[in-house]
Amino acid sequence: MKKIILFLLLSSFVACVKGQFDPEKTPLITQSLVNDNIRSVLAETSGGNITVIGVPANEAKLEVYVVPNNYRKNPISEEEIRKRMKDDYEMKFTAGSNKLTATAKAINKNMDWKKSLNFSYKIYVPKNVSVELTTSGGNINLTDLTGHLVFSTSGGNLNLEKIGGNVHGTTSGGNINLEDAKDTMNLETSGGNIHATRSNGKMKLITSGGSLTLSNLNGNIEARTSGGNVNGSDIEGDLTAHTSGGNVMLNSLSCNLATSTSGGNIHIELKELHQFVKATNSGGYIDVIIPPNKGVDLRLSGDKIKMDETENFKGSIKSDEINGKLSGGGTTITVDAGGGRVYLGFSKK
Repeated sequence: MKKIILFLLLSSFVACVKGQFDPEKTPLITQSLVNDNIRSVLAETSGGNITVIGVPANEAKLEVYVVPNNYRKNPISEEEIRKRMKDDYEMKFTAGSNKLTATAKAINKNMDWKKSLNFSYKIYVPKNVSVELTTSGGNINLTDLTGHLVFSTSGGNLNLEKIGGNVHGTTSGGNINLEDAKDTMNLETSGGNIHATRSNGKMKLITSGGSLTLSNLNGNIEARTSGGNVNGSDIEGDLTAHTSGGNVMLNSLSCNLATSTSGGNIHIELKELHQFVKATNSGGYIDVIIPPNKGVDLRLSGDKIKMDETENFKGSIKSDEINGKLSGGGTTITVDAGGGRVYLGFSKK
């Protein structure tokens, strides 16, 4: 049966607070979702945060926090907040047909920002759920969820922990933090940094201006930035890592690797060799450290090339080019440093 929150009429959906009302800590609206078997969530807000957390079915609920702009400098009463909600906003908080809808929009798009309100949601639902979330200025926080997860924010951060399924998230200016995730993840920010750790699956991580920090990842991973650095460690599977202007620093790899930079340097340390390693840049150095006594096909070029001494190499060595095989050949290592130098070394293991 469809339920509708009418915050002015149904007191059971409104938090009762004794003493001083603090809209940042106390939800103005609270609704139990225990009997609604929520399987999908649609949430939209213009200025606040959206948090969705996976919980047991008997803990499902919605909390709505309503904070006026500039509240810390000019606090207003709970009554005044409620009046502005009634007069200036169109709200829909419904639970029915296994779906939760939470939306709040200003009636007048040109309203005085000093009188505007920010609506933030904390949504507690069963772990297997699909979500569609939008906020123009706040953060999006997802924890312990698996499903079709689609979300975007114009200016906030994406904080994602223990999520899985088919994940698609974007932010225009914020950072992305990904931890303990799995399955398929497409995450993009126009200006922020990306940090991803302890995750498995197919990952596409893109930032236009920030840096990428990757650690303890396993899967098919594509990491790109237009202007920042790429730093990674303890990565397995397949890694594609590119930057247009920064450095690439990768350590303790056990993966196929394709990496490039147009303006920076590249440092690669491989713990295990797989099928191929490919590294290119225009003018900086490229250092590649590999395990000793492994079968490798070498194709190295640059302004100046140095390789550690080895008795297992057969091929051609020139000052600007090395082509040949180590220990009979195997993994293909292709390095092109353009006008920069190349160094191939062996780890001391």
